[in-house]
Amino acid sequence: MAKKKVITVDRTIISVVHHNNIDYISITDMLKAKEGDFFISDWLRNRNTIEFLSIWESINNPGFNYGECAIIKSQAGLNNYKLSVKEWVEKTNAVGLLAKPGRYGGTYAHRDIAFEFGAWISPSFKLYLIKEFQRLKEIESDTHQLEWNFRRSLAATNYRIHTDAIKEKLIPWADTPQKSDVFIYAEEADLINLALFGLTAKQWREQHSEDVSGCRTIRECADTHRLIVLSNLENLNAVWIRQGIGKKERYEMMREAATSQLASLQKCLPDPSAIESPRRKRS
Repeated sequence: MAKKKVITVDRTIISVVHHNNIDYISITDMLKAKEGDFFISDWLRNRNTIEFLSIWESINNPGFNYGECAIIKSQAGLNNYKLSVKEWVEKTNAVGLLAKPGRYGGTYAHRDIAFEFGAWISPSFKLYLIKEFQRLKEIESDTHQLEWNFRRSLAATNYRIHTDAIKEKLIPWADTPQKSDVFIYAEEADLINLALFGLTAKQWREQHSEDVSGCRTIRECADTHRLIVLSNLENLNAVWIRQGIGKKERYEMMREAATSQLASLQKCLPDPSAIESPRRKRS
């Protein structure tokens, strides 16, 4: 489970976590807003609650156990019937509710179910919950857009600086394109990839398919810290190319710079929200 975020609903602080790329809201935190001595099991034993959960699971969960759900439905609402979240999940293979121990422990619900739980607390609480959750998603969207613009601008600027140095110093007869030119550019790009990520672009593609990583290239999967270091390494490599320093020496210098700069950034900047790129030791 990813690091939590929080929203405040009617003076109640509620945790939101990302699990399997889906937002789950803490109904343990939400319960604090309900007046009186209530438990999540009180909501869960209600027949209408079981009906709602079973319909939600049937739509969203192909592995849902309908047989066990039917047994639970037949007993829901009886005075002596009790059902915990753990029992519901284990018996029906449900995915809409999560009972988590540890640092971010408690019961979490998919946002659809959390909104339904909010209505059980009070209609006004449900509306405020939806409003605050939407506000959180808008903030995340704006942040993502700003970061994307930063990535695009940073990559374009430093790519030009780097390729200009390669063109002027490493490619003979720069005014006459050669078939080998593209390989020279690729080799220099991979020199930086090796220094920063520990593997070449080809090696990364062989180890990470697009449908799993969500990225087409190793650099698309780089987090903000590594993007900053990547920018610095492109500038440094451009300077060293112009100074006539050999490839092996430049690689060693860039690897040392990458290690040092990443350590510094991790101390002074917050953790990046982007997907972290895989780090491999050089074989």
